[in-house]
Amino acid sequence: MNKRTLIDLFEEAVSTYPNNTFLMEKEGGKWNHTSFQQTQETVYRWGAGLQALGVQKGDHIALLSEGRNAWIMGELAIFYAGAVNVPLSIKLEESNDLLFRLVHSDTKFIMVSAGQLPKIRKIKDQLPNVQSYVILTDLAEYQDKEISIQEIARMGEERLNQDRDGVLKVGKEIVNDDPATITYTSGTTADPKGVILTHRNYTANVEQSLTLMTIPSTHKTLIILPLDHCFAHVVGFYIFMTSGASVATVQTGKTPMETLKNIPINIQEIKPNILLSVPALAKSFRKSIETGVRAKGAFAEKLFKLGLNVAYTYNGDGWRKGKGWRFILWPLMPLFNALLFKKVRLAMGGELEYMVGGGALLDKEMQDFYFAIGMPMYQGYGLSEATPVISSNTPQKHKFGTSGVMVKPMELLIKDAEGRTLPQGEQGEIVVRGENVMAGYWKNEVATKETLRDGYLYTGDLGYVDKDNLLVVLGRFKSLLISSDGEKYSPEGIEEALLASSPYIQQMILYNNQSPYTTALIVPNIEKLKQKLNHETWGSEACRTKAIGLIADSINEYRGRGHFAGVFPERWLPSVFALLPEAFTEQNGMVNSTMKIVRGKVEKHYANRIDHLYTPEGKNIYNDLNMNAL
Repeated sequence: MNKRTLIDLFEEAVSTYPNNTFLMEKEGGKWNHTSFQQTQETVYRWGAGLQALGVQKGDHIALLSEGRNAWIMGELAIFYAGAVNVPLSIKLEESNDLLFRLVHSDTKFIMVSAGQLPKIRKIKDQLPNVQSYVILTDLAEYQDKEISIQEIARMGEERLNQDRDGVLKVGKEIVNDDPATITYTSGTTADPKGVILTHRNYTANVEQSLTLMTIPSTHKTLIILPLDHCFAHVVGFYIFMTSGASVATVQTGKTPMETLKNIPINIQEIKPNILLSVPALAKSFRKSIETGVRAKGAFAEKLFKLGLNVAYTYNGDGWRKGKGWRFILWPLMPLFNALLFKKVRLAMGGELEYMVGGGALLDKEMQDFYFAIGMPMYQGYGLSEATPVISSNTPQKHKFGTSGVMVKPMELLIKDAEGRTLPQGEQGEIVVRGENVMAGYWKNEVATKETLRDGYLYTGDLGYVDKDNLLVVLGRFKSLLISSDGEKYSPEGIEEALLASSPYIQQMILYNNQSPYTTALIVPNIEKLKQKLNHETWGSEACRTKAIGLIADSINEYRGRGHFAGVFPERWLPSVFALLPEAFTEQNGMVNSTMKIVRGKVEKHYANRIDHLYTPEGKNIYNDLNMNAL
């Protein structure tokens, strides 16, 4: 096997594209462009400075910062110092969440932005093993053990002048199996697990991903996902780096809300060719588009809906766009594009070719929408333990509702609960083997043995390979609904559909653990219910009764003669539901940092409500608990 570390990848890119813009960052109202050559010079200084600070080969350095040039340069500098990056989510507000990761990972140094520094300062006295704190932003004054990145650069310059070959030798001596990062999972169990990803895990996944797509060196992307996110890591900047393309980061605001508001502004300014997204962002973009259309009046809204319906019919499942009788709709497509969709695309910069969706499953209807307006969102599939890309739809081959083509080279099997390999088309656990599979979990042999068996990664996800050799992911293998007769069904599709079709359901999970019938825990959308029942006195018994009835009607649309009848087997639809007074959030631990509901925590917290749903009183949806939740 040839040696190919992330340092090798970076050096190859600098050598091939020295003057191309690699990084873009907005400061003082304008976008600054940093070439590959300039990036290398900074990274060398920082890496040398970390060595001068006392960083040794194999040391763990935590990186906690908003997305910016300093994040990407900081990680590369960590590698040139021979160290391992422990990337941390800026969404970790609770000191105990941060503290667990910093202590568990044996972190010796922390690189942190000024915006995130207060969190670290609060827990400094509980981090006796941390030797130094490198601050990525200028401060007026520094506390004990804190040092500015400018001072690190100065120390690095001095060290390079003394022994340049010796400094660079440290990074060059890193080999494929050396750990590059310890990436913590977002904690769907009690304690997050630290995924050990080696240099070769990363470079292999870059190579694998590039079998699915080509990134011209003239392309630009704006990374809107957190940089600690494995998906943003590989597809966001290492694939673009390898291709000589440009990476911009979102302008950091004074508050998280201000940063969010900068996203559409930055998209207009950068005009990205490719964007990475997750379902939560996809829904937000769509909402903005539809609000903009609605603002133009009733006629424009009707025309937009007509255009969408024509495009939905013409596109079919995406891959067979315009095939068969659908070709007769072709004359309408350029018309609607010129009248409507081209203007909509200008809101995304006007140069966007496609988006790639990762994270949770993106429902088919959302994929239909983006394809119709000419900004395809190709669903991909992966997980941190696979560095992360396993498959993706691509411009060359895409089918809505699937997770696309598998990367190469990689072996993918579908196995049943007994570990038997299933034939094509049958559902089971997705199991993969390849150079992108993690080395294991940091200081967690039990979880490593459960997940890695005979070189295979057991993903815990349910899926199958369809007749066109595309991967279909159905949800969590371990979060299946299990009926009293032992039959199993994945809840995610039903949950997504109900959330998409009902304005009155804000969040929900289905529950059936060998029980007589399926139930649901629902967070109602109080604002939408109030709007609908605006002639009623909100809070009155009559009004709350009608509100519960509206939620029940939403579910019944999938039964009998309902609008969506037959879409799902009725036995898996909730027979009864519990309305909850509080939303699932990161603050209460029921949503993780990638905005996925932590099913196990929700079920544990609301165990009494679930039990209540299987009692005579709970079977009546107008029970006191539901009435009081509104």
